[in-house]
Amino acid sequence: MLVALLDALSVAMVDLVANDSGGTVAQLFAVQHPSRVRTMLLTNCDVHQNSPPVQMKNSLAAARAGTYHQKIVRHLQDRGYARSAAGIGGSAYVDPAHFSDEAIEYSFRPLVSSPLRQRQLNGHLAAFEPNPLVAIEASLQRSTIPTRMVWGTADPLFPGRWAEWLHQTLPASRGIRWVEGGRLFWPEEQPVLLADEARALWRA
Repeated sequence: MLVALLDALSVAMVDLVANDSGGTVAQLFAVQHPSRVRTMLLTNCDVHQNSPPVQMKNSLAAARAGTYHQKIVRHLQDRGYARSAAGIGGSAYVDPAHFSDEAIEYSFRPLVSSPLRQRQLNGHLAAFEPNPLVAIEASLQRSTIPTRMVWGTADPLFPGRWAEWLHQTLPASRGIRWVEGGRLFWPEEQPVLLADEARALWRA
């Protein structure tokens, strides 16, 4: 799908910036189409054996059962729940208040806006099993794509050891920038930091 999109836009090469499950997509794209990738910047995301994280077990089971979309609907209907420790806001943001009503609507409403979208959401999440990343370890070890990791240190889903794994595995690693106290969606809370890191990588 990404190749088709880039071809339709006549874009020959891109700088990939990825977070969360987008990191799975970015790594697969990078090894399957290396000539299309100039650089890669990865924030907290799926890596190697930690894909999907064990904490996603119940969500994946719900997706396979075709019911995961109901959790997203609950976030839209109950903003207190969305920002609680049981919701995405309380677990993925340092300050759950940053998970604004606007962000909740923007992020979630399109995913459940029709029965088709709901089925697509469940199918997309269920497709992350079996783990596709272990099989590309050798390809990552041969990658020449300059890659920078910018990693929140307080993310229970994607702990820092996986940023270290990427740094040790990727020959063209440009190192790790630790974001102290950052959780999964720290890029939404510190966009200037992310932009600065991206620009530095692109200049280099």
